[in-house]
Amino acid sequence: MKLTRDQSLDQTAQSADDGQFSLADVAPGSFHLTISAEGFAAQTFDGDLRSGESYVVPRIVLAIATAVTQIRVVPSQFEVAEEQIKEQERQRPLGFIPNFYVSYVPNAAPLTSKQKFALAGKVIVDPVTFGLTAAVAGLQQADNELGGYGQGVQGYAKRYGAAYADTVTGTLIGSAILPSLLKQDPRYFYKGTGSKRSRVLYALATSVICKGDDGRWQANYSAILGSLAAGGISNLYYPAHDRGAGLTFENTLIGIGSAAAANILQEFVIRRLTPNLPNHDPGNTTKLPGQISKLLGKLVREGD
Repeated sequence: MKLTRDQSLDQTAQSADDGQFSLADVAPGSFHLTISAEGFAAQTFDGDLRSGESYVVPRIVLAIATAVTQIRVVPSQFEVAEEQIKEQERQRPLGFIPNFYVSYVPNAAPLTSKQKFALAGKVIVDPVTFGLTAAVAGLQQADNELGGYGQGVQGYAKRYGAAYADTVTGTLIGSAILPSLLKQDPRYFYKGTGSKRSRVLYALATSVICKGDDGRWQANYSAILGSLAAGGISNLYYPAHDRGAGLTFENTLIGIGSAAAANILQEFVIRRLTPNLPNHDPGNTTKLPGQISKLLGKLVREGD
């Protein structure tokens, strides 16, 4: 126990086995007792000691201390990624066009392999994907592209099947299989801050680089090799004169250019056309590696 006085030194004493304690040579006046023991809640007592008095403190019973346990529930990265994917799946420019592979969260949680395949599957079976494939097949038939398929309903059906197969293989390989094996993130991370020039450079660079699952920027092997692999597979069903390694590499380069153009649209146009988009601060996590940024800046200045 501890005795506290306003104008004198504090006194302490330890009780005996029976809980009794005493203090000697206590000056008269008011006092404050604090009785404490390990595992019990402290108790206090205030009194007033007169000159020559032997003060007997009333019986004090210590109660067992209440245990206070704090539990902090932190969602796993998988759960955080699931919620962020749900937001991405609601991203539809003009209200209907799927835009699932864009993240407006700069430090988004990495996707697991399961989530990468699930996201790719939702793109593949989205009704708009079927509609766009039908439009592509129609334009190809009108221009007589892939002429070996012929014309008429049969020719259109072959073009539709080939266009949809291109979408399926390109999405699965480039956005699910290789990103899972190489631990890369297949999404475009919206920048949204900085000068227009810096945002254009960022959009161009992210056609050939991507974030790894560890958050670091790296060469986008998944997209590049995925495009090459999908092009190689298309040689199995394209007409004979539309096959070959040359066309595969040519289409891959065209795909990189198309991705760069699409990224620029993402930075400056698509967000404005997307209703009910959550407001996320882009922050500073979308900065490019210094060497890549300097290289692109040099190329732009030489082009000027």
